[in-house]
Amino acid sequence: MTIQRMDNVLIVVDDLEAAKSFFIELGLELEGETQVEGSSVDSLIGLEDVRATLAFMRTPDGHGRIELDKFHTPDAIRFGPVDAPVNALGMRRIMFAVDDIDAVVARVGAHGAELVGEVVEYEDTYRLAYIRGPEGIIVGLSEQTG
Repeated sequence: MTIQRMDNVLIVVDDLEAAKSFFIELGLELEGETQVEGSSVDSLIGLEDVRATLAFMRTPDGHGRIELDKFHTPDAIRFGPVDAPVNALGMRRIMFAVDDIDAVVARVGAHGAELVGEVVEYEDTYRLAYIRGPEGIIVGLSEQTG
């Protein structure tokens, strides 16, 4: 048996509205939003008395998805600093292909996102950048140039 596809990536956030706005500004679409709670949710994730709001974001091509979760109970737990560097252990970033990296950086920068380093040219093939959005979320951007 093999994996059919990657379904989504989960990002737990404290400010759901800020996270949704960030990903919408990047170009993702809000696919839906729902509340979850109850014994099946508790059993699935190994916590008790779970109540959470989930927002499902979709890439324009319909193939990539992000699930943003805001836990109301139990409270979410933060490990480490919000601005952890890219080499911190664990999942550090999601990368998206874009048409115009400068336009995307300017657009999300106007809404508070910041470059982690610089926009760089990689082997005359790609322009790459890492940006940090709300709650320390790092997003990689890749523009094919060659």
